[in-house]
Amino acid sequence: MDVLKNKVAVITGSSRGLGFAMAQIYAREGASVVISSRSAPSVASAVEKLKAQGTSVAGMACDVADLEQVEALADFAVKTFGKIDVWVNNAGISATYGPTAHIPSRNFMDVINTNIIGTYNGSVVALRHFLPQKSGKLINLLGRGDNNPVPFQNAYGSSKTWVRNFTRTLAKEYGDSGVGVYAFNPGLIRTEMLSQVHALAGYEKKMNPLRFVAAIWGNESDVPAQKALWLASSQHVKTGTEVNIINPWFMVKRLVSAGIGWLFRHPVEISELNITSVQPVMELLPVSIKEE
Repeated sequence: MDVLKNKVAVITGSSRGLGFAMAQIYAREGASVVISSRSAPSVASAVEKLKAQGTSVAGMACDVADLEQVEALADFAVKTFGKIDVWVNNAGISATYGPTAHIPSRNFMDVINTNIIGTYNGSVVALRHFLPQKSGKLINLLGRGDNNPVPFQNAYGSSKTWVRNFTRTLAKEYGDSGVGVYAFNPGLIRTEMLSQVHALAGYEKKMNPLRFVAAIWGNESDVPAQKALWLASSQHVKTGTEVNIINPWFMVKRLVSAGIGWLFRHPVEISELNITSVQPVMELLPVSIKEE
């Protein structure tokens, strides 16, 4: 208990899902937490839930793609709690599944604006608070595609590749500043982001394997949230550290567990998947690219 006592944490995209789970565990461990998302009603609801648990929390609506709004969020945190010790760039959105040129440009750019521009905005604003005080922890969220191409998920995967390299560069640039900069891949999480997806019309069936993948290798939000707590804690974690919840050992262990369950007639519960179809901007042609 009290791992984050007297600390102040700002978490973007924290009104639900992983962000809310991180807010819960940070607050439970003594931090004052600032909740944010684009929806003011969602922020108010999340703040109310956490306050009911007896925690120190405040919230403000913020579109991370807008630098002025991110700066206002930081100012709000300082005015409310006096400082900022931890900043988590958690806000992110998934992309429409399908070949890149066929996806409406606005859908692609929504991902870029949130995942890339939002991470940039949050990072520079946090660092401008952290560097003068020679302390602070910046945590940027990664995801599938952060180290290899993922066909039909180009917007999301490429955005996370950018976030990974951007974060690694920040860690090198400010290695002697006293500020910790970390990249965190939480793996598959059974949240709305994983169950409510979009695909180009005609590509819906290609997403069905996700139901099984999520069932076997997915986690509830509290699992990665616990690791995010470790990154935010006062323990010395070398700046530039990258944490990935899913590794080969984890995958093998889950696969073996699923196989044993199937043998004893206790199969894993297949995850729900609700797919919204998006009309392509041009006629779809047969493709031969295999997903990696």
